[in-house]
Amino acid sequence: MNTPRERLSILVTGATGYIGGRLARLLLAEGHKVRAMARDSRRLTALEKAGAECVTGDVLDAPSLTIPLDGIDVAYYFVHSMGAGRNFEERDRQAARNFAEACRTAGVERIVYLGGLGREGPSLSKHLASRHETGQILRQGGVPVTELRAAIIVGAGSASFEIVRDLANRLRVMVCPRWVSSRCEPIAVHHVISYLAGVLSEPRSIGQVLEIGGGEVLTYEEMLRQCAEVLGKKIFVIRVPVLTPRLSSYWLNLITSVPMSVARPLVEGLRNDVVTNDQRIHDWIPLDRVTFRESAALALTEESAGPLSSRWTSAVIRTADPQDKDRSVLRDERIRSTQASPEAVFKVVQRIGGTTGWYYGDGLWRLRGMMDRMFGGVGLRRGRRDPDEIQLGDAVDFWRVDDFVPGRLLRLRAEMKVPGAAVLEFEVEPREGGGSKLSQRAFFVPNTSWGRVYWDVMRPLHGFVFRGMADGIIRTAESLSNA
Repeated sequence: MNTPRERLSILVTGATGYIGGRLARLLLAEGHKVRAMARDSRRLTALEKAGAECVTGDVLDAPSLTIPLDGIDVAYYFVHSMGAGRNFEERDRQAARNFAEACRTAGVERIVYLGGLGREGPSLSKHLASRHETGQILRQGGVPVTELRAAIIVGAGSASFEIVRDLANRLRVMVCPRWVSSRCEPIAVHHVISYLAGVLSEPRSIGQVLEIGGGEVLTYEEMLRQCAEVLGKKIFVIRVPVLTPRLSSYWLNLITSVPMSVARPLVEGLRNDVVTNDQRIHDWIPLDRVTFRESAALALTEESAGPLSSRWTSAVIRTADPQDKDRSVLRDERIRSTQASPEAVFKVVQRIGGTTGWYYGDGLWRLRGMMDRMFGGVGLRRGRRDPDEIQLGDAVDFWRVDDFVPGRLLRLRAEMKVPGAAVLEFEVEPREGGGSKLSQRAFFVPNTSWGRVYWDVMRPLHGFVFRGMADGIIRTAESLSNA
């Protein structure tokens, strides 16, 4: 096995995700050769600039793993299907089998996996049980595995922390189910990253399942109260026995920035106590203890400092892909010409969504976001990573940046609840004789006959909003050009 000071060739899967992106940067800073993998390597531009080799690979497509794993010493596995639907467990099983076999074939020396805390047994939530099962499947592949298990990760951009933050920030009186009395050992995100990197130089961690925590055991009610105090607020908690996990997740979906698809598995896990019993890693990789209050304060400070390097919204919701050649594609296209330069027009396009809004009918967009939240969708609360800059894979309200060519093209794929697959595209081109042309296109592929009915019913409203949006973009660009 590799010596502690050896420069390793490391694969980081899920490199666009909350943990993967942060770890990749630390490993690069420590001098390792890092290969970052995502289903679309174009989304890894920031890591490529930082010095990582970026490759495309999908753990559900076994042949696609051959190139990413070639020459790799250690592979980090940060892939899970939370939020992907009812059959997430089978997807997780297949993904882990594919990855374990591909690592064995490629001669990878070690897999490092981040799972979840929780005692084995029939009361363990489906989500936590699936995380444990993933570790078991990886170990069955023949490559030594180091599995770290954590509870709530506290940090700016963490989905579980944002739930606590939003509840503490938005509610003064909180009606909560019994799970607020469950015990949890939260851990700061920088400690998680330090442990994940630290096991590389700790040979005793090879082949082990290790539990990591911050050392402070709290109930969820205590975390809510402490977070509120950090925010300078006070909350009153009323416990009731009738809120089921489904009702609780609906409630969180409406109150917090986290959608139903993410809230549901998190809530189901809240009924389990998640506390460390194994302290070995604290002896092997000693770190200063950080309280939840300190971690929460640090996270809130980082949030207020500007765009985050990674956030839970980086996770892409798998959707169908509208193909232009498919005869079932429904369209709305708006063409506008202007004397404003292509640079000015695209600058306006690039700022769409978030605090900027949609240049027309923002009240209708907010109404659509509220409806999406009511049906368990992501709504508009995700906002944008940055109000001005944009990159491939960014979340833009209930859209995802699916393609981005600076100065020319922005394509957004819908992640809202909709009976089909939807794309909104903006293309800016120079016009002969000066000025520019904006082509704004909406594509929709219905997944059932009801999808076609949805499009036909919404067509008048879509026409009203899309027409106004195209005009608003041009109007704003011309205003900026004349300023």
